[in-house]
Amino acid sequence: MSKRDLLGLLGFIVLCFAAAGLGGYWTAPSVSPGGWYCQIAKPSWTPPSWLFGPVWTALYLAMAVAGWLVWRRGGWAAHRGALVLFLVQLTLNAIWSGLFFGLHSPGLAMIEILLLWTAILLTALAFFRVSRLAGWLLVPYLLWVSFASVLNFAVWRLNS
Repeated sequence: MSKRDLLGLLGFIVLCFAAAGLGGYWTAPSVSPGGWYCQIAKPSWTPPSWLFGPVWTALYLAMAVAGWLVWRRGGWAAHRGALVLFLVQLTLNAIWSGLFFGLHSPGLAMIEILLLWTAILLTALAFFRVSRLAGWLLVPYLLWVSFASVLNFAVWRLNS
């Protein structure tokens, strides 16, 4: 692997974990003991809090590798559309945390997570056209956000 490839991979990892960090900034106060999320009603099938960190870490790493694989196949010039979709879904990902945890608004977050889900699907489809592995790396993310959408809806309904 060339130095350029390694720097590109590092760039995608930094980009994805910057989005994670921004989401974490909004999330941390709400999930800390006594925080908003700890006090609201949640469905019985809500995963334990400790599960979210490892799952999201794996998903952000998979996103970074997927983006990098597409970028490696010709860069921004060759795959601008797919990579712009990638940036859109990453931005929507961070915004969801701000709406749900930062603003304590499951209703607004519900609308936004549907946009996020659509952006992930479109990104995965665009990535499949460039690299099958890149597309497949986004499938667990799409599945997790599908589950998160149902959970978001349940939390919204239980607390409205």
